[in-house]
Amino acid sequence: MPYTNIDDPSAYFQIALYTGNGTGQTITNDGNSDLQPDFLWFKNRDETVSNILWNSNVGITKFLISNSTAAEFTNASGYELTSFNTDGFGLGAHNNAGINQSSSYTYVCWQWKANGGTTSSNTDGSKTATVQANQDAGFSIVTYAGSGSASTVGHGLADTPDVIIFKNRSATNVWATYHQGLGNNYKLELNSNIAKDSDGSFMNGTLPTSSVFTVGASVNTNGSGSNYVAYAFAEKQGYSKFGSYVGNGSADGAFVYTGFKPAFVMLKKTNGVGAWIMYDNKRNAYTGNYIYYLLQTNEGDAEITSVSYPIDFLSNGFKLRGASLTNTSGDTYIYMAFAENPFTTSTGIPTTAR
Repeated sequence: MPYTNIDDPSAYFQIALYTGNGTGQTITNDGNSDLQPDFLWFKNRDETVSNILWNSNVGITKFLISNSTAAEFTNASGYELTSFNTDGFGLGAHNNAGINQSSSYTYVCWQWKANGGTTSSNTDGSKTATVQANQDAGFSIVTYAGSGSASTVGHGLADTPDVIIFKNRSATNVWATYHQGLGNNYKLELNSNIAKDSDGSFMNGTLPTSSVFTVGASVNTNGSGSNYVAYAFAEKQGYSKFGSYVGNGSADGAFVYTGFKPAFVMLKKTNGVGAWIMYDNKRNAYTGNYIYYLLQTNEGDAEITSVSYPIDFLSNGFKLRGASLTNTSGDTYIYMAFAENPFTTSTGIPTTAR
């Protein structure tokens, strides 16, 4: 069996950096495989502006904000995001700080591919869902209507999800987040720095399976009369990894084996207050070979460039190099990581670190 079936991670995940112009522009991805994105996550790097998220299940006229509990926003056609392109995305002429303001503001957009915008009706669960799934990459976008009573929802992955991020699109509710490192009776909130929360109701105390996830009567995942989106991720060898580690409080910090050279890593302390931290290999500033530019899902703050919180992206994982924030001694952290290159390709070719 090959080490990985994904020799080119850029076919499924890419990062675009660009400068706003306030007049409209087309952003083209530059990976080895041009990627048509289905889940786009934007952040202004220079200003205190919200994280803005779109998905192609819902379309270009609606977006959510990860650092807010607010319901889905609706913008007029052409207001900001104008298209999901075969190799990137289009931005409108509105001079808005969120994704395309002029004055030389710089931006990052993290992008995941599902099924190129083509959805299907999924009846694997007790309620019918609209699903856009990429089984090869272990990623699906699921939209469904809440009922107020425990239900199952098909996710379309054919593998058990390790992470599911839920948002009520219709009302002011938290971003309820399941991670396999927490178990089925605890959740995190993508919009908040709070510790893991004992809440069996959001998934009805039930772990997901290879075909469905369960939602309880919680307004965060299944309120009557509300519409929801769920982003489901299943681990794929050599491409994605979802797990946990314990900090050691040392510059010779905890090492996390992923089986690939990371392109993107998101971290969150679970046993206490701590921000959701995002690092990637394109916003990279190096000191002693370490990356230290970071952004947060739960805050709209500008990019933090302090050398106090470095991380080292290695050929087979990542290593924390700071003594706090992401590596406090004795604290537990969960992570999501996506690959730049697999450690070893399907034909046995190894990758290298910087």
